[in-house]
Amino acid sequence: MQKDIKNIIFDLGGVLVGLDGQRCIDAFMKIGGDKIADVIRRHQSESLFFDTEVGNITPAIFCDRIREMSGLDLSNKAILWAWNELLTGIPTQKIIRLLELRKRYNVYLLSNTNDMHWQKCADDFFPFAGHVVADYFDEVFLSYELHQLKPSEAIFKTVLERAGIDAATTLFIDDSAENCASADALGIQAFLNESPDDWLQLPL
Repeated sequence: MQKDIKNIIFDLGGVLVGLDGQRCIDAFMKIGGDKIADVIRRHQSESLFFDTEVGNITPAIFCDRIREMSGLDLSNKAILWAWNELLTGIPTQKIIRLLELRKRYNVYLLSNTNDMHWQKCADDFFPFAGHVVADYFDEVFLSYELHQLKPSEAIFKTVLERAGIDAATTLFIDDSAENCASADALGIQAFLNESPDDWLQLPL
């Protein structure tokens, strides 16, 4: 990694926010038993979840689809609670580190996420000692708002152009090798965060 870093782009899940897929499955089992948990397992990488991340469907439609696929009459509130159980929070040390980095760098967030998970993070995880999302990031780029997904070249170009930053002086931190490779191909300095806390050891 070069030392002339002026900008840092963070991924969300697996870098800042902890993820626990089994906890999410367990939550769906709690509200609807094996049937709905099996629906979630089978469709995790299929169109329903793609549609939420690229912004093709609203949370209400997502809940309707879950009811249709499971055949269960579950409330939106119950479905959204179980869905958000995937997210385990942001460790305080990461919150504090973000605030420190914001003083010396332009800091951005780029995430493949959906409206439901983002609202959970913004409402429950980022608020800390009076701080809110805007205190951590110069700008937030979310796949469901941009209608683009990592690792596409387009989403990285969107971030660079809208933020007005140079790829060569930008560090991208993500837990996906494919996403890092895409960023690297555009001249962005990429760091593969193989373990949730790896990025905390970077000499920034």
